[in-house]
Amino acid sequence: MTIIDIMTSRPPPTPAPSRPAVFLDRDGTIIKHVHYLSDPEQVLLLPGAPEALRRLHDSGFACVVVTNQSGIGRGMYTLDRLAAVHDEMVRLLAAEGVILDGIYFCPEAPGSDDPTLVDHPDRKPGPGMLHKAAADLSLDLAASWMVGDMISDALAGNNAGCLGSLLIRTGKPLPEPSAYPAVPYQTADDLLAAADLILAEVGKSP
Repeated sequence: MTIIDIMTSRPPPTPAPSRPAVFLDRDGTIIKHVHYLSDPEQVLLLPGAPEALRRLHDSGFACVVVTNQSGIGRGMYTLDRLAAVHDEMVRLLAAEGVILDGIYFCPEAPGSDDPTLVDHPDRKPGPGMLHKAAADLSLDLAASWMVGDMISDALAGNNAGCLGSLLIRTGKPLPEPSAYPAVPYQTADDLLAAADLILAEVGKSP
């Protein structure tokens, strides 16, 4: 598993044959949303999330977390605290038989309140974390999906050239469909429903 600060250069692992991925937001998608989470004791897996990840892995998808962590850039918590949160998430998933293929995070604070504005290439809605993961893990972006709970997640997937983006209802309230008419995405109730939708789309492929 790759756990990496997108701003830090690390040697990439040995390339594997190109495969599709599901890129996943962290808070409100895999774990319960906690505002500026920095306490590992507050990490709680969302219902159905481990089963969703198992189904995706079993179907050949890499599962990669891509998360904005502006609390670091704002000076609200440290890299060590973030690492402790990720260690606990990994531990809880491992107890359910799930191993993530990578965790990427961007510590940059936003320069604008506009969730559609790419003010840093690595901060969602920018595609930088997805591009980095694709290069490190030999992922096929054109066959991959992005799942999250904010319009910036959907845009990150679209901007990276993913096959599709999904927003789920277990995190922040989803925008009204009319709010971002130019942004294509689908919706699902939770990560398990999103996984089922993705796998159904794969089943339609010739």
